[in-house]
Amino acid sequence: MATCSAPGKIYLFGEHAVVYGEPAIACAIELRTRVSAKKSDTIAITSSIGTTGLDFEVHPYVSSAIEKLGSENVSINISSELPVGSGLGSSAAVTIATLAAINIEFGLGNDLSDLAGMGHEIEKEVQGAASPTDTFVSAFGGAVEIPSRKRLDLPDCGVVIGNTNKGASPKKTAKLVKQVARLKEEYPDMINPIIKTIGSFSRKGEVLISKKDYSSLGRLMNVNHGLLDALGVGTLELSALVYAARDAGAYGAKITGAGGGGCMVALTDSPFEVASAIEKSGGEAIITKFTSRGVMSE
Repeated sequence: MATCSAPGKIYLFGEHAVVYGEPAIACAIELRTRVSAKKSDTIAITSSIGTTGLDFEVHPYVSSAIEKLGSENVSINISSELPVGSGLGSSAAVTIATLAAINIEFGLGNDLSDLAGMGHEIEKEVQGAASPTDTFVSAFGGAVEIPSRKRLDLPDCGVVIGNTNKGASPKKTAKLVKQVARLKEEYPDMINPIIKTIGSFSRKGEVLISKKDYSSLGRLMNVNHGLLDALGVGTLELSALVYAARDAGAYGAKITGAGGGGCMVALTDSPFEVASAIEKSGGEAIITKFTSRGVMSE
């Protein structure tokens, strides 16, 4: 039996702007999905939502991974620290971990680039559209500038995730992307500068990360959050968690992902205080850290 785990991710900067060619910064976080693969007489997929065979409704990503690698008879067991549909890359993590575990169990010889590429293809097939960012970060770990895939220094400050437990899903993400596109089309003179400014945060953020200037990094995250709000992808629940985290001493806090629900992220050296503030404001707080480790055998 082979067991592999793959990390989720957060965005420091660049949501929505990256759709229009602007840079973004994504970082792997030490919240992982673990998948065990074992040669078997039949196909069985077991997770917290039950046990199925090859099932593209209940287990679409895992079923697609099995099909992609041509592993007809395999038993798969899944456990995850990542909340599903939260904007933290849970689908990419389960896809990459499944591909990696099957790859090892059956001795298929695919490398990390192969796994990342196949993972992106699977996400596109299941969701209809997908960025290669999530599967790339889940496969390789670390902090990455998108779209160049340049590896950046890994921030060594604390990270707290605040989950609203509302609203995030692939369909919601697609709707929000279209909503921003429509706004951009209707008011290009106003919206294009916002998109460009969000992109500029990634360029400046790369420098601040290298200097370990987390105070300045946090201030830019705060402004980025305000501009995402201006694009109409914020929610009352997300902003409540963002402001609670800032009031509790976070360097900065913002939406992570497409918005419309899901999660926010805060950088802080006082993770327990920030987590407590998020919980008091109605969110689910998860204390974690950045990680250089991508998918790995366990």
